[in-house]
Amino acid sequence: MISTEELTLSFGGTTLFQNVNVKFLKGNCYGLIGANGAGKSTFLKILSGDLPPSSGTVTIDKKLRIAVLKQNHFAYDEFSVLDTVLMGHESLYRVHVERNELYSKAEMTDADGIRSGELEIMYGEMGGYEAEAEAASRLKDLGIEEELHQQKMKSLDAGQKIRVLLAQALFGNPDILLLDEPTNQLDYMSVLNLERFLLDFENTVIVVSHDRHFLNKVCTHVANLDYKTLKVHVGNYDFWEQSSKLALKQKSDHDKKNSDKIKELKEFIARFSANASKSKQATSRKKLIDQLMPEDMPLSSRKSPFMGFKPGRECGREVLNVENVSHSIHGQQVLNNISFRLQKDDKVALLGKNTLAKTTLLQILAGEIQPDSGTVSWGPTVTKAYFPKDNSHFFEKDSTLLDWLSYYSTETDMQIFRGLLGRMLFSGEDVYKKVKVLSGGEKARAMFSKVMLSDANVMLFDEPTDHLDLESISALNEGLAKYSSVLMLTSHDFELLNTTTNRVIEITSQGIIDEKTSFEEYINAQAAKN
Repeated sequence: MISTEELTLSFGGTTLFQNVNVKFLKGNCYGLIGANGAGKSTFLKILSGDLPPSSGTVTIDKKLRIAVLKQNHFAYDEFSVLDTVLMGHESLYRVHVERNELYSKAEMTDADGIRSGELEIMYGEMGGYEAEAEAASRLKDLGIEEELHQQKMKSLDAGQKIRVLLAQALFGNPDILLLDEPTNQLDYMSVLNLERFLLDFENTVIVVSHDRHFLNKVCTHVANLDYKTLKVHVGNYDFWEQSSKLALKQKSDHDKKNSDKIKELKEFIARFSANASKSKQATSRKKLIDQLMPEDMPLSSRKSPFMGFKPGRECGREVLNVENVSHSIHGQQVLNNISFRLQKDDKVALLGKNTLAKTTLLQILAGEIQPDSGTVSWGPTVTKAYFPKDNSHFFEKDSTLLDWLSYYSTETDMQIFRGLLGRMLFSGEDVYKKVKVLSGGEKARAMFSKVMLSDANVMLFDEPTDHLDLESISALNEGLAKYSSVLMLTSHDFELLNTTTNRVIEITSQGIIDEKTSFEEYINAQAAKN
């Protein structure tokens, strides 16, 4: 168990959270959620001992081992990949190193012999004889193949380093596992393997993630950081989100009788109590949920934007024809002889391990760059909207947000632009902010306003959930699910792809795989092949 008492953190005159009293118990997986900037990552650093609180205490049994997903991707550059994973269990790794040093001596003294015997006992008790095999298995599950295991970390790219550090955190069956955005940069197969690991993990997990599917799959509880405090609620993220909306509705309806509230709550619980994301916890979670009363329902101060995408006109029969498109960047070929067609009912999940290839294809389709060879032919009725992964060049002008949005329309009624920005939570004087000073999340919401303004009948999205909080991701998901025209998007958000697309195009080194199927069916089929 790990617990806090009157935990408070303040800096620069700002209090992130105060007087937090919470217990995290063995066998549970807690999804730590909160608005961007609420202090989720900071809270994990305090639990791990990497950051002292302003006041209050964190209590952990000294016998328990904590493992943390490290964020410094350069800290292990001079170590091998395999050794980096083994270092996740510090006491085991110290024995491993000392043991190897003794056995590397040309001659051992009597003292060395006695010490080697002690080390062998310690090594065996810690599971050292299986350690390298376990470390190799963790790496393979996360997409780091055996030929990389003896290479130094500095030879790996950023994405590979993240996977190794995740393997390090998972290694050695830690008692408490703290994970900050563990699915970042992972492909879908690696996320699937991580989910399986956590579902079988019998100790304590606290995880921060913007991946709703992942939170729903692995979490038994939600720890909500809001109103400068932290409260734990039983259930996964979907249960928390929908019960929070129900609680807000009930709070605003002062005339509703308490008996009606209880009836509505029980009906809600009946729908969700069977949706246990961790099978071994299903019975205990159902008992907890069955005991909930209206006053136990979670309230949230966070607001959700509204995203509605409507095509101005329907696409004609001809939408898009891509023929033999190839393109290289700095001598590296990222697209090789790509061909496909889009129909007016297509909603495409664009996949591929090469992020640059996906971005390049979308840039070509959007007309931002020209291919080295091949042709891209859009139908005469098509109007396009493009949401780029890097939007920085859209915000270089010294203009207000209101003027910036009006630049992309022939409309003269400024109330239309105010309304769109208001939907995206830019209210009052916010519309007069200079676009140069907007945060990453604010720029993303501004770009969504621009896309909504376009009334496009083809929309191209490149990682649209970057910089978004969970509420904004859910709003985007809802908006895209209701969109009635052609869509193509890349995303690391499983739920978004699975609920908004009906076709998969995957870019591989051998060409493309093109299947008319749901995203989940495609991923499950690929997993079955491996």
